[in-house]
Amino acid sequence: MGKDDGEVSALRDELKGLFDKLKQEQKKVSDCSLVDKCGDVGGVSRLHITTKRYLKGHINKVNSIHFAGDSRHCVSGSLDGKLIIWDTWTGNKVQIIPLRSSWVMSVAFATSGNFVACGGMDNMCTVYDLNNRDATGVAKIVRELAGYEGFLSSCRFLDDRNILTGSGDMKICIWELETGKKTSDFEAHAGDVVSISMSPDGKQYVTGSVDKTCKLWDVREQKPRQTFFGHQADVNSVSFHPGGQAFVTASEDKTARLFDIRSDQQVCQFEPPNQSSGFTSCALSLSGRYILCGSDDNNIHYWDTLKGNHLGSLSGHENRVTSISMSPNGMALASCSWDNNVRIWV
Repeated sequence: MGKDDGEVSALRDELKGLFDKLKQEQKKVSDCSLVDKCGDVGGVSRLHITTKRYLKGHINKVNSIHFAGDSRHCVSGSLDGKLIIWDTWTGNKVQIIPLRSSWVMSVAFATSGNFVACGGMDNMCTVYDLNNRDATGVAKIVRELAGYEGFLSSCRFLDDRNILTGSGDMKICIWELETGKKTSDFEAHAGDVVSISMSPDGKQYVTGSVDKTCKLWDVREQKPRQTFFGHQADVNSVSFHPGGQAFVTASEDKTARLFDIRSDQQVCQFEPPNQSSGFTSCALSLSGRYILCGSDDNNIHYWDTLKGNHLGSLSGHENRVTSISMSPNGMALASCSWDNNVRIWV
């Protein structure tokens, strides 16, 4: 064992050396910072948004939320074993879908609004057709995509025919819903793949992982285009910038970061005023000027993306905020929490 430990520590040192070398190389080409360059740009005001809709219906912790493409409907998944489709304009429940497993960790709404997907500790991704209901009025299961060796931690629809999933077995899979077959299945990270975000054009996606890295992928390829380092702990959430040339991340290390794809590195870091709790989720405003992060301290913090300064927080939830989702039209933010509730901020 002693020999092994020596080898392992030697490899660890070598890896640390490589990381440091990478950071130095990046610093060499980083001739200025975003905050310096935006020094003369006018600041932005605090967000004047409040809880417009307080959506009650779940009776256990709500773990995930996602907007449909119509910016009106959203889906939430909870440990009470239910998916609820909400009409965020009226606050009404459109559908309640009972799940076979209550351990749901991720939900996704297809852009078209026709399908929702969910998964978690049941090690599978289940897809429901909202337009096709059984005799009891519940959406029918289209596919149960099994074959994971770890929990399902994230899923996103590419379109109505294909879905992308990330899981605790460190893999990314793409499934064809019509046949229920995998079209891609490959190891993506050195730890659980926790979060996936699609680019605005749908041709690329970015993943965040427990291995502290983020990777940029082309939908057609099985090798990452770029790998981004910087976080000191799990990357819990990633979100593509509406411009398609950058993305933001939220991490357990109590920071959120902005990475620029073209310069291949981090360009800004965002920290809360009281560095006491990690971030669970992140989102960007439609303009990309505001970055918002759900936190373990029950609040949603937000910053000026260009200047990096903390502008304020949205409070109301009574337990950790587990997931936030920006509506595609940028008009509303949905958040869910361990307080069993969903809020729509406008």
